[in-house]
Amino acid sequence: MLQTENIYLFLAILPVISFLYASVGHGGASGYLALMALFSFAPNTMKPTALLLNLFVAGISFYYYFRAGHFNKKLFLSFAISSIPCAFLGGTIEIDASIYKKTLAILLIFAILKMLNVFGKEKDEIKPVKLWQGLVVGGVIGFFSGLIGIGGGIILTPIILLLHWGKMKEAAAVSALFIWVNSASGLIGQISSGVTIETGSFVLVAVALIGGVFGGFLGSKKLNNQKLRYILAFVLVIACAKLMFT
Repeated sequence: MLQTENIYLFLAILPVISFLYASVGHGGASGYLALMALFSFAPNTMKPTALLLNLFVAGISFYYYFRAGHFNKKLFLSFAISSIPCAFLGGTIEIDASIYKKTLAILLIFAILKMLNVFGKEKDEIKPVKLWQGLVVGGVIGFFSGLIGIGGGIILTPIILLLHWGKMKEAAAVSALFIWVNSASGLIGQISSGVTIETGSFVLVAVALIGGVFGGFLGSKKLNNQKLRYILAFVLVIACAKLMFT
């Protein structure tokens, strides 16, 4: 992994991505996967590496959002009950590389829209999540989280905001822990099916944590650096195109 061409450029961009994702309560797997796709990482190393990075960055992000008082336990459990076993199931399934790339490209669209603040508007009126809604949403997102190697927060956050189930910071806090449990479950599922984690992945973790710590701290306060998010959205568009047409 660390012998990849232009690895130093990759390592320079990685903490920027973790910073931006952590600032909105996400682990950044969709961004890491997009970056790895741009640098032509092998598909079989992308999934476990992204989930491993998620565990650390989303964990840091959740810590700061939790300390700031934004976490809603009831809202989190509404989705996590079904997402955790479904993420494990998705993690045990190996899909064709071409199908994997196309599916990832589609999911990256959610990340692009999130970074462009398409889902950025919150409402004063908050509606409770019905049991069946939480189970369905959590289960579907959890399955794709394990299957593709994402935590699912990039999909859950827009849904929470669009359906008025929570406010922005609350959605970020819930998504951060949601990402963590799904990443852990999906990674366990992958390991149980014979997937191994490269030693080089832990070097990437150390680099990503640099951005994750600052992003989680500043994001839980008042950070809203839209210009950097536009740049990241542009990178994700390029990665999305590469995945879709190569």
